[in-house]
Amino acid sequence: MSASDAPPVFSAVLHPHRSLNLRGVRLVVALVALGGTVASIPFIVLGFWPVAGFYGLDVLLLFLAMRASLAEARSSEEVTVTPLEVLLRKNPVKGPSTEWRSNPLWTRLHREEHEEFGVQRLALVSRGQSVGLAAFLSPDEKASFGDALAAALAEARKGVTYNPYSPS
Repeated sequence: MSASDAPPVFSAVLHPHRSLNLRGVRLVVALVALGGTVASIPFIVLGFWPVAGFYGLDVLLLFLAMRASLAEARSSEEVTVTPLEVLLRKNPVKGPSTEWRSNPLWTRLHREEHEEFGVQRLALVSRGQSVGLAAFLSPDEKASFGDALAAALAEARKGVTYNPYSPS
C-alpha cells in the first residue's frame, strides 16, 4: 500500500478570509473616489489644486491595497494526514507550490500560545525540520484547527485499520 492509497484521516484546505469580494472593493473605491472628488472641489476653487492630486493619490493607493488583498485571497494551504504520511501543500498566489511530507509517527504539532491572545503560531515539526501553517487564521481558528490536526495525528499514529469483514 502506497501513501497515496491510504484513506485520509484528516484533510483540510485553508484559504485566507476576506470580508470584501470584488463587488465590495469596487463599491468602497468608488465611494472613496466620490468623497475625495467632493472634498477637493473647494480646494480647486480656492486655487489649491495640488490638494486634489493628493486626494487622487489616496484613491489610487487604496485601490492598489485592495487589489493586493484580493489577490492574496487566492492562496491556499492543503493539509492531508493518512496513517502513512502527513502532507502540507502551500499554494501561494505568486511562485510555485511547495510540499512538505513526513511520516505521522515522527511528526508533532507545535503551538506557540500567548496567555492573553491565544494561539499565535502553529507548526509541524519532524526530524528537526519545522514548517509553519495556518498563519492567516485568527487565534481562535488556529486553536480549533490545531485541536483537530493534533487529534488526526494521534489517530494516524495508531496505524491502518483493516476490516476483513465486509457485509454482502
